[in-house]
Amino acid sequence: MRAAETEFLRERPRLVGIAYGIIGDVGEAEDVVQEAWLRLGKALAAGEIDDVTGWLVVATSRLALDVMRSARKRREDYVGPWLPEPVVRAADEPEERVTLADSVNMAMLVVLETLSPAERTAFVLHEVFGLPFAEIAEVVGRSAASVRQLASRARRHVRERSPRFDADPVRQREVASAFLAACEGGDITAMLRLLDPDVVLTSDGGGVVRAARRPVIGADRVARFLAGIRAKLPDRELRPAVVNGAGGFLMLDDGRLVGAYAITVADGLVTAIDVVLHPTKLARASALITNKEN
Repeated sequence: MRAAETEFLRERPRLVGIAYGIIGDVGEAEDVVQEAWLRLGKALAAGEIDDVTGWLVVATSRLALDVMRSARKRREDYVGPWLPEPVVRAADEPEERVTLADSVNMAMLVVLETLSPAERTAFVLHEVFGLPFAEIAEVVGRSAASVRQLASRARRHVRERSPRFDADPVRQREVASAFLAACEGGDITAMLRLLDPDVVLTSDGGGVVRAARRPVIGADRVARFLAGIRAKLPDRELRPAVVNGAGGFLMLDDGRLVGAYAITVADGLVTAIDVVLHPTKLARASALITNKEN
C-alpha cells in the first residue's frame, strides 16, 4: 500500500488536471481525485489492480464524467454566463510550481462547455493528456471506434469555436500587462489600441454579485464597460497574475479578492476577457493570496 501511495502522490497533479479539464471546478476535481484514492485502497485489498497509475486515470476520469453529467443541468439553470473556477498564481511565482490544471486555459474551458460530457471527456483525455482511445473507451463505456468519432467531433467543434490565441507566453503576458495598465488608468484610448475589434468580455457573477448578464462584444463597448467600472471603483487594486497559465489580473477590495480576469491574446491584441466574480469560485484563489501575504 505504501508503494501505491507513493505512486498516487506522484500522479496526483496529473489526476487533478484531468478532472479539472473535464469538470471545470478545482474543488470538485480534488474531491474526485480523493474519491479515486479511497477506491484504490479497496481495489488493492481485493487484488484487482496490476497497473496503479492506469487504474487511477480511468477511475478519476469516470468519476469526473459522472460529476460533469450531474453538473450539466445545474449549469443550464445558472444565472448569467457560466465560467470555470480560475486557477490563479502570482505573476512572479516560479514556473516549476505550475500544475497541469494551470495549463488548461480559460478560453479552452469555456469552449469545452459547449460539448456533451462524453465529447468533453474524450477531447480532454486524448487531445490534452494523450490517452489512447482504448483507455478512453473504458471511461465513457463505448467502443474505441466510437470514442475516436467522439474525439474527432469534439476537436472539430473546439477548432470552430475557440478564439485565436498567441502561443508565445511571453508576448501574451506583455499584452496582458499593457492592458492591465490601461484598465488601471481607465484609459479608453489605450485599451482600444490593445483590443481586437471583435473582442468578447464575459463575466460570471452567478446572480450572487453584480455582473453583466450577457457578453459585452466589440472593442468600444468593452473599453467603455471597463472604464466605467474603474470610474465607479477607483480604490480597488488591480494586481497582475497568471490565470489558467496565461497573463491576466486580479481585482482586490481592501485585500479581498473580488475578481479574476483571464486575458486571451492573438496577434498582439486582446480577443477575449473572461471575468470570474462569483465569490465561491474565487474562494480557493483568495485563500492562496491570503496565505502568501501572511
